[in-house]
Amino acid sequence: MNSHKVALVTGSSRGIGKHIAHKLADKGYNIVINYARSKKAAEETAEELRAKGVEVLVVKANVGKVEKIKELFAEIDQHFGRLDVFVNNAASGVLKPLMELEENHWDWTMGINSKALLFCGQEAAKLMEKEDGGSIVSLSSLGAQRVLDNYTAVGVSKAAVESLTRYLAVELAPKNIVVNAVSGGVVDTDALNHFPNQEEMLEDAKKRTPAGRMVDKEDLANGVMFLLSPEASMIRGQTIIIDGGISLLT
Repeated sequence: MNSHKVALVTGSSRGIGKHIAHKLADKGYNIVINYARSKKAAEETAEELRAKGVEVLVVKANVGKVEKIKELFAEIDQHFGRLDVFVNNAASGVLKPLMELEENHWDWTMGINSKALLFCGQEAAKLMEKEDGGSIVSLSSLGAQRVLDNYTAVGVSKAAVESLTRYLAVELAPKNIVVNAVSGGVVDTDALNHFPNQEEMLEDAKKRTPAGRMVDKEDLANGVMFLLSPEASMIRGQTIIIDGGISLLT
């Protein structure tokens, strides 16, 4: 059991982040739930996790703001005194065609999706050093490599996540910190509600995925858990695509 170990999952009050938090709790990790707006959902998730016998700390923080990141990690340090796993899951973004994007759309999207990994990664590394290392896994998406409708700002921000993953993997390796990312295909979560062409995307993914079904939260969470495991310790700076093969098609 890893009952003494601590894992932070940003944006973990719902969706894929919540699913990952549950899997980590099942492995005995104490959990830090981070949320930006949905306090009720965060508290409900915390109660579900505590029922599994682990300790849970709930922290509100907009990870697009560096001062809030520092407060988040200071609270983790004060409460647990350590951090072993950081799952960079929180994501947001403005879904508009390129010609409709404004500066504040860009800054918001890049802040939460990209800047957060850099500055959370710095703070996570400081805590992980105390326990001789740890693991960082980020969530990306196929839009980092492929052009999707209305996805310019988010796609570029996710490409930055994948690039940062490589830099962090190399520079944090001497601290015994393993850094990777998971990139998913279309997953039916609340986040998809913001896409103007949601139904069309779901239907296309269902029809075209070679594996015969869409990927789901369980598939992505399983990928994250593998990358956090000792068996994956020699995988460094990689973005593992979990999409049932859909990105292999032209």
